[in-house]
Amino acid sequence: MRTVLILGAGFGGLELAACLSESLAGEVQVVLIDRNDAFTFGFSKMDILFHDQAPEAVRIPYADLTRPGVEFRREAVTSIDPHTRRVVTDRSEYQPDILVVALGADYDPAATPGFVEDGHEYYSIDGACRLRERLESFTGGTVLLAILSVPFKCPPAPYEGAMLLHEKLTRRGVRESTRIHVLSPMDSPIPVSADTSSALVDALADRDIAYSPGLRVHALDPAAHVAATRTGDLAYDLFIGIPTHRVPAVVEASGLTEGGTDGWVAVDPRTLATRYPGVYAIGDCADAPVPRAGVFAEDAARTVAAGIAAHLHGSPAPEKYRGRGTCYIEFGDGLVGKVDADFLSGPTPVAPFFGPSVELAREKAEFAATRRRRWFTG
Repeated sequence: MRTVLILGAGFGGLELAACLSESLAGEVQVVLIDRNDAFTFGFSKMDILFHDQAPEAVRIPYADLTRPGVEFRREAVTSIDPHTRRVVTDRSEYQPDILVVALGADYDPAATPGFVEDGHEYYSIDGACRLRERLESFTGGTVLLAILSVPFKCPPAPYEGAMLLHEKLTRRGVRESTRIHVLSPMDSPIPVSADTSSALVDALADRDIAYSPGLRVHALDPAAHVAATRTGDLAYDLFIGIPTHRVPAVVEASGLTEGGTDGWVAVDPRTLATRYPGVYAIGDCADAPVPRAGVFAEDAARTVAAGIAAHLHGSPAPEKYRGRGTCYIEFGDGLVGKVDADFLSGPTPVAPFFGPSVELAREKAEFAATRRRRWFTG
């Protein structure tokens, strides 16, 4: 019986545990570690912020995980030695046969001067709750919604946030007294898909939301309530930022980021293997040529599961990682669009867009329900 240790129980870690539970039943023991006691879909933070969902209502406790051959342990990882695959947590030590690092990306609000003191974010549950409370007392003015650094999780999320903010302020009767301005260092919302980018730009314009591509906020002045950009200062009454993302400190300290782009874990883009034997990295922490999004971590998990099975059985290497995933996009009014992205199968990425509809809103809900059943009970 071999041991597979998975660090992180997000999209990638949960999907990998489910795959191994099915394909290598009786051959591997899977230990899944996460510092949290529950899983939350990233898009559930939108429900907290804009649809008044309670945080408790969107949490899926890891105690519900009953997959055969999978043991969940709530522990915080304190050190990783990729040379020996030795992992130390706040409760135990491990030296598995195979180690998979799926610890995601952490937020670094302090990377943008003034953001901690005078900014809001909705990429964390606590941040979504704080912003929801702030919006309840908001009576109008200028709202800047800025992407502070690239890469960041879920590329459509800033534009979803702007459109849902428009809807919420309209419902509260303060939209006419509010100016919403979206700023991004990127030249388009979804560079891989011109159709998706055009649809988002048009949707912002239809809602009278200003959009400035190719413009990054460098710092905030909390006293003056202005954001500094290369073209000058922008005044605001409410600043909402997509915070700078970084690899978790414990991963950086391990040496796994050596050779990776901008401090992310270096991996073989075909297999997600690191340069250390028996060590893989998947999801947001990995320097794979795909966006940071749960669906791509899910696809990476399937690639790694197939690679582990091939290694244990002495079989030929499976097909390379294809970087495929479906991203759903909230447009407000109960309508959802989607983009089906395939980054690595062909000579160039393809990402067709499907316009917003009620049917796709139902499809998104089923997407979440299907993952919950698959990951937690099978």
